[in-house]
Amino acid sequence: MKIVTYLSWLLRGLIFLALLLFALKNTDPVTLHLFLGETWQMPLILVLLAFFALGTALGVLACLARLLRQRLEIIGLKRGLRPKSPVDWTPPPPE
Repeated sequence: MKIVTYLSWLLRGLIFLALLLFALKNTDPVTLHLFLGETWQMPLILVLLAFFALGTALGVLACLARLLRQRLEIIGLKRGLRPKSPVDWTPPPPE
């Protein structure tokens, strides 16, 4: 089992290294043309990172509504399993 853990960390390290090298290679400035004639200049990697983060946030928000709906459904189903009112039970008379 330790081999799988080591391989997992090695893969994570390689992915991090590849992304770091990708970021270092893409430092050229790009120009973003915004509305009303406004322009911004920033490194390409920052633009890529910003749009990746924005896409991730939008994806999480899209899943959040469904997750909340499912949790509410689970709560309703759990309430349906509970008895509505306690049953009046009297013990039988002793013999």
